[in-house]
Amino acid sequence: MSTGASNPQEDHPPDFGAEQTDEQLMVAFARGSTDAFEVLFRRYRQPIYAFFRRRVADASAAEELAQEAFLVVLKSSRSYQACALFRTYLYSIGFRILRSYRRNYAFRAMFWKPLDAEREPAGRTALETGFEVRQALRKLDGMEREILMLREFDQLSYAEIAGILGLPLNTVRTRLFRARGALRELLTARAPAGAAERIVQSEERA
Repeated sequence: MSTGASNPQEDHPPDFGAEQTDEQLMVAFARGSTDAFEVLFRRYRQPIYAFFRRRVADASAAEELAQEAFLVVLKSSRSYQACALFRTYLYSIGFRILRSYRRNYAFRAMFWKPLDAEREPAGRTALETGFEVRQALRKLDGMEREILMLREFDQLSYAEIAGILGLPLNTVRTRLFRARGALRELLTARAPAGAAERIVQSEERA
């Protein structure tokens, strides 16, 4: 027999938003749905943290930057327009935050630089394919390194990368091809058999 009382689990089902796109959720959040934002946060909490962690040596700093990215999403929600993928929108915010962090870091380094600033956290292997890959990536051209990482690790499409970096699509393709070739050469003499091929070859996802 129904008592007419509302069931909290029915008001906030655990699979809320499961069938909605990121863009639909963001529009819903802009209209006041906090549940929509919670779904987006769960979807992108780890990916955006990983985005920063691959580019920032300090894990705690990467966590703070990821939180800052979501704070920007919160503050700018009312001005959001679903004219591009939410993922592109979020990673564009991430790049702006990363550039600001790097500028501030470079400024601070002019006056003070701890002895262990360039060391990796103890007990941590870098990236998915090991320390050799991190060292090789550091030797690539800065823009080509970013394009390669967005494609191979963040798994963005060519169009998304072009939008985030403000580059023509053909330029992204050309520089990605060049970056893969350079990385393959750097890894050939250092990486275990097959590792170089795994990192520089991927199926088309554009």
